[in-house]
Amino acid sequence: MVTLLLLLSILNLNTAGQTWKCQKGKIEFNSNAPLEVINAKSAELKGIIDPATSGFAFSVKNSSFRGFNSALQEEHFHESYMESHRYDVSSFTGKIIEKIDFSKSGIYTIRAKGKLNVHGVERERIIQSTIQVNGQQMSVKSTFSVPLAEHNISIPKLVHQKIAEEIQVKINADFVFQ
Repeated sequence: MVTLLLLLSILNLNTAGQTWKCQKGKIEFNSNAPLEVINAKSAELKGIIDPATSGFAFSVKNSSFRGFNSALQEEHFHESYMESHRYDVSSFTGKIIEKIDFSKSGIYTIRAKGKLNVHGVERERIIQSTIQVNGQQMSVKSTFSVPLAEHNISIPKLVHQKIAEEIQVKINADFVFQ
């Protein structure tokens, strides 16, 4: 609930206006390094899109990622790399570049421009996504990469063959119009 309130305040939405809301989307990441593949997922992605302004906000608690190869791998992710106790949320906020009519069903390829905040470091990004509108429901899908160095996540030399320098991220979020 606190995350959703944060999202609303980020967008400065008029609470009387209708918005697209996602309570539990899915986000997963993949680190495909020479000696190890790491995959983890979270079903706790939250998001909101304001059709009047094309503004959006997405967030996920870093501690919600599960499915690592081992408990030790998960521990290292949370304690050493993401520092989940210190940087509890990753987010992406901004505006959709293309003008689309959210009232018309269809599939739209869009670019979302905004601030990607990972590990406490914000970087401006343009991320291509696919939006499928079907009446009062909508889905957003996207795949993009996150260079660890851009977000001050360092890989110790001892494990540089086990962690990719760029992490692949996949988003799949279902929205309802409220």
